[in-house]
Amino acid sequence: MEARLVVDNERILLVEDESKIARVITLELEYEGYKVDTAETGTVGFEKFTNGQWDLVLLDVMLPGLSGTEVLRRIRASGDMTPVILLTARDSIPDKVSGLDLGANDYITKPFQIEELLARIRACLRTSKMIKKETNGQALTVADLHLNEKTRIVTRSSVDIELTPREFDLLLYLMQHQNQVLNREQILTNVWGFDYYGDTNVVDVYIRYLRKKIDHSFAIPLIHTVRGIGYVLKE
Repeated sequence: MEARLVVDNERILLVEDESKIARVITLELEYEGYKVDTAETGTVGFEKFTNGQWDLVLLDVMLPGLSGTEVLRRIRASGDMTPVILLTARDSIPDKVSGLDLGANDYITKPFQIEELLARIRACLRTSKMIKKETNGQALTVADLHLNEKTRIVTRSSVDIELTPREFDLLLYLMQHQNQVLNREQILTNVWGFDYYGDTNVVDVYIRYLRKKIDHSFAIPLIHTVRGIGYVLKE
């Protein structure tokens, strides 16, 4: 049987401490065309999730370090709605209800047939793509920084960040043009408006304000200065 063509090369994070099961699932997913990374503990799994871009997470409930339910809780607490399918050896109603209440999109009980798992993955990815189309322009993510344009909620590594209206507008513009170097004139025009005639140094001032809030307390800076040109927001 030929491998299914995954047009978008969806990225899946598999958090599973049983190496044999993880290996089998990884081989099957890669055969289907997915890009897969794995973690054997909840702690490593959450770190990889935070530092990467994922289309779906397969998350075992019983994990060393952080439990699967705790990893799920932290993911949802950050405002991230990446689809999560729980893998569990438990078949009790309370475990299923608990996982769904925490924000899991689906669950599958071990042992399972790989065809069923693949079908559930495809269903979750289809639903996720539909939601993204419906909410296009509302949610933006760069690394572990999340901004919801509709609710105006900003978080980084699950930490809520309070911004003034102007700081929010500036961050939104930078995130909408992530990896693109923007000069001060571009920023002034699009954030302050065409009719702004004040000092262009206001851009530098507000960049400093943003850096204090979204960079200084975190290990990896996201706002970078490009000498002689302007600023860029990137991983």
